Amino acid sequence: MKNKYTFLSVLLFLAGPAADAQKSTQLNLDKIAEKYAVASFPEFYELHSLPNDAHFPADIEKNVSWCENAFAKRGFTTKRLSTQTVPLLLAERKVKNAKKTVLIYLQIDGQPVDPSKWEQESPWKPTLKEKNAEGKWASIPFEKLKTELNRDWRIFVRSASDAKGPAMAFIASLDALAEIKREPNFNIKVIMDFEEELGSPHLPDAVNKYKTELAADMLIIFDGPRHVSNEPTLSFGARGICEITLTTFGPRTPVHSGNYGNYTPNPAMRLAQLLASMKNADGQVIIPGFYDGVVLSEAEKKTLQQVPDNENEIKRFLGIAEPDKIGGNFQESLQYPTLNIRGLDALYVGDEARTLIPAKAIAEIDIRLVPSSDPRRLIELVRKHVEGQGYFVIDREPTEKERAEHPRIASFTSSISYLAFQTPFDSECGKWLTRAMERAFGKEPIKIRTAGGSIPISPFVTTLGIPAVAVPTVNADNNQHAENENIRVGNYVDGVKTFLAIMLEQL
Repeated sequence: MKNKYTFLSVLLFLAGPAADAQKSTQLNLDKIAEKYAVASFPEFYELHSLPNDAHFPADIEKNVSWCENAFAKRGFTTKRLSTQTVPLLLAERKVKNAKKTVLIYLQIDGQPVDPSKWEQESPWKPTLKEKNAEGKWASIPFEKLKTELNRDWRIFVRSASDAKGPAMAFIASLDALAEIKREPNFNIKVIMDFEEELGSPHLPDAVNKYKTELAADMLIIFDGPRHVSNEPTLSFGARGICEITLTTFGPRTPVHSGNYGNYTPNPAMRLAQLLASMKNADGQVIIPGFYDGVVLSEAEKKTLQQVPDNENEIKRFLGIAEPDKIGGNFQESLQYPTLNIRGLDALYVGDEARTLIPAKAIAEIDIRLVPSSDPRRLIELVRKHVEGQGYFVIDREPTEKERAEHPRIASFTSSISYLAFQTPFDSECGKWLTRAMERAFGKEPIKIRTAGGSIPISPFVTTLGIPAVAVPTVNADNNQHAENENIRVGNYVDGVKTFLAIMLEQL
C-alpha cells in the first residue's frame, strides 16, 4: 500500500509542472491574441470603411489593393488571378522545410446595403455599440477599444461577420505570430474572393485555370458563424446552392381591379397557388423525387446528435413556435436539400399599394444542395412540376401569339452557383484543426457535419482534389446579409486566438 501511494505521489509531482506549463502557454496565447486584436482595430476600421458590393467593380478594386498592401507588409507575395470581371487575389508565404501547403480561403466582398435601414450614420462606418439599460444597442466611441476591452461590445458595419471580420482577425494573427518569432511548418497560400455574394460565378473556371498556383494539400475556410452556443466550432461540410426565377403572367399591363376583377387572371394569386403546390403544411417538398438519394444511417444520425443543440433555444432565437418537419431535429434538417422562396414581387405594398391587377408576379427561389444532390436534376424536377400544374413554360417574356394560345404562362430560368462538399471528421485536416482548437480553448470543438449556409468551396475540392474544413469564429446572431450586421468583440478576439493556434499547430 505504501509503494502504491509513493508511486502516485511521484506521478502527481511530475504532472504538476507539466499542467502548470500548459496553463501558462494557454494564458500567453490568450494574452497575445487580445493584444493583437486590439492592435488591429485601426486596420479593421480602415478595411471595413471600403464599400465592397461586387456589383461595383471600382469599389472592389479598392479592396483588392488594400489586401495586396496588407499581405505584402507581412511578407507575402501577391498575384492577381484574372477572371472575366474582378480578379481573385492569391497571397503566398513559404517557410523553410515545409511539410505541407495549406490554402486558406477568405471572402472580402459583402452584400448590398440599404443605408436607410441601418441604425447608424453609415453601413460603411464601423460603429462600436453596447447594450443600454433598455436592452438596446447604443453607440459608444470607437476609440474606447484602445483603452479597454469588453467582450460583449459589438462592432456594427457591413461585412463585420461575413466576412471581412474573420479576414482581419487572420491578419492580426500573423502579426502575433511575428512577435513570438514563430513560423508554421507549412507553406501558406491565401485565396481572396471578391464575388462570393454573387455566387462566385467565375471561381470554377479560375480554379481550373490556376491549378498550379492554387495547388495545396488542404483547404481551410475562415468564414461562417460558430454553433449557436458560441462554443468553438469546426464545420466539415456546407450545402451548395442553385437558383430559379419563376414568373407568372397576367394582363399585358397592370389593369384596374374594379373594372377587370373577376375576369382577368391575377398572376400573383396564380404564383401563390403554384408555390403552395410545391410543399405540404409541414414544410416538406412534395415534388416527387426531390429528396431521392438522401439517406441518413443510424451512425450518421448518432454523429449529428453529438452537436449540443438546444431546440427550444433555437426556436426562441428564431421567434417560432414549431419548426418545419424535414428531419428529426435541427442538424438532421440540414442534411436535406431545401426549396426556399427568397423573394416575391408583383406590384406595390404599404402606402404605395394600388387597386390594380399586376401584369406579372415573380418568385426568386434558391435550392440549397447536399452532397447527394444533382442541381440539374432538382431544377428539372421543379420545372416539370410547373408544367404539370398546367403552365406553358418559357424562359422569357411571352409573345402576343403565346398569350393568345396559352391560358397559363410561366417563365422559368435557373443557374447553378456551386455544389456541396463534405470532409470526414477523421481526415488529416480534421485531426490537425481539432488539435489546434484544443490548444486554443482547452477542449474539443463542436463538429458540424454540414453547415446550413453555402460557400464556394466545391471547385477547390473537385478540381484540386483536396479536403476542406471551415473554421467559423463569429457570433451566430450577427445579422449577416441583413441590416445592422455586427461582430461581437469577444468573438473577434477568439478569432485571432483560433487562427494563431492553427499557425502554431504542427502538420
